[in-house]
Amino acid sequence: MNGGSFGQRGSYGSLPCYGKLSTIARKQSSKMPPASSRDKERVLLVVCRCLGRRRVAMLLLVALALLVFIWGSLTVSKETTSPIVRPMDSIHFDNSDILSHPSVACRSRANSILDHPCHKFALPPPPPSGGRRFGPRPCPVCYISAEQARASIPCSSSASPVLRNLTYVVDENPIKIESHGGSEFGGYPSLKQRNESSDIQEAMTVHCGFVKGNRPGRQTGFDIDEADLMKLEEFHEVIVASAIFGNYDIIQQPKHVSEAARKNVPFYMFIDEETETYLKNSSALDSNMRIGLWRIIVVHNIPYTDARRNGKVPKLLLHRLLPNVRYSIWIDGKLQLVVDPYQVLERFLWQQNASFAISRHYHRFDVFEEAEANKAAGKCDNSSIDYQIEFYKKEGLSPYSKAKLPITSDVPEGCVIIREHIPITNLFTCLWFNEVDRFTARDQLSFSTVRDKIMAKVDWSINMFLDCERRNFVIQAYHKDLLDHMPPPVAHVIRHPPPLHRDSSAGRNPSKNSRRGRDRRSGSKQHRKAAAGNREKQTFL
Repeated sequence: MNGGSFGQRGSYGSLPCYGKLSTIARKQSSKMPPASSRDKERVLLVVCRCLGRRRVAMLLLVALALLVFIWGSLTVSKETTSPIVRPMDSIHFDNSDILSHPSVACRSRANSILDHPCHKFALPPPPPSGGRRFGPRPCPVCYISAEQARASIPCSSSASPVLRNLTYVVDENPIKIESHGGSEFGGYPSLKQRNESSDIQEAMTVHCGFVKGNRPGRQTGFDIDEADLMKLEEFHEVIVASAIFGNYDIIQQPKHVSEAARKNVPFYMFIDEETETYLKNSSALDSNMRIGLWRIIVVHNIPYTDARRNGKVPKLLLHRLLPNVRYSIWIDGKLQLVVDPYQVLERFLWQQNASFAISRHYHRFDVFEEAEANKAAGKCDNSSIDYQIEFYKKEGLSPYSKAKLPITSDVPEGCVIIREHIPITNLFTCLWFNEVDRFTARDQLSFSTVRDKIMAKVDWSINMFLDCERRNFVIQAYHKDLLDHMPPPVAHVIRHPPPLHRDSSAGRNPSKNSRRGRDRRSGSKQHRKAAAGNREKQTFL
């Protein structure tokens, strides 16, 4: 009776495969397969009994559909590695294969640069001039997405060659003993102390501003309110900073900032009391001391009378004002950031395994040429510039040449600084500030002198990227004084032709209208002639 059940159809109208398998098993019974084989056959028999042929076919179709879906997903993910042209002629990659999962907060520095999707990116050739002279302009830059850039933050800090512990001079009563010894805020470092600060040791103590007091911003000159100081001492992976002193610029709001950056990256704008008064009178500053993304930090008791020199304090000594920050992007007050901070850091620091990045000057590479250009533009007193250059010449400064390669330039475009806060970069900006404090405020003149002295002692370098790349992620505006003196824009007057006078005959045959117009004009002429003849007759009479 049990054998009759083999012929029954399953629930989906298909014959069970149990009968065939049992027949095959009987034919091969003489061979007596192993116990494991018999167990497998029993499992198959149970499956075939429970499932009809149609169910098995449907399962196979579902499995095939899943395979097709997975293959298609892999194809799409490979296609996303191709560059996508975005505004500002930037190129973005969305390749998640080289980066950690977004939930991972950092990546290992051991990742090879050769595996990066931007590794093979090359700048396109410049457009033909066609006889016209083009000024500086942005060029394409390869970025990965903001989310992937944030996931690529290095887990560990970059190595600081030789220098491990950097502390700063504290002097409550600094005394000026040399004619060009700097300022009270800088502590009047002597030439001997200046020379010793270039001898890199494992532990060093150098002048770095804020000499009066143990904590920058508290009765040191460049004083900051206590609530703001507590905010500045918080830990952050990344910050963006800028400054406006003397009401010299108009605050520019960043654009294209990701939600992650808006939430995790503070934007600090340092201003003096003069700029604060202007912002309050213009109703731009809200009750939370914010203007858009910028958190406004008011500085009291500024150390210099020159607004541009005051701006060098947060620009070069940012690590002293924000001691618990890993990475910072500095932009001058006249600039507008138009690329996400994580993308900028990934492109110019993390991707290059660099700890300090700054763009080259778009036109000049030589300090001597830069000095002459500053004098011609009236940027500073000519005698002060000459004194500084002559001093550097005695120390060995020479014109830039190809012999300095791989150093590509001696003159930076210093309005943007991208850096990691580690002892060697902190030392570099301290010594750079000391030169600005001692000589002129034109930091382009002293940059190469400080850089070359450190590079002569330790294995450290600076990523000097192209100026057109800098112009890709920041837009430069005019200084406020130039805008105030600019004439208002002239309204373009569009002169329209006088309207045609249409009579009731409008819409009729134009040939008839023109004919009638000619007749009317000829009739008026005849009428004038007849009137003139009548007047002549009257005179003769």
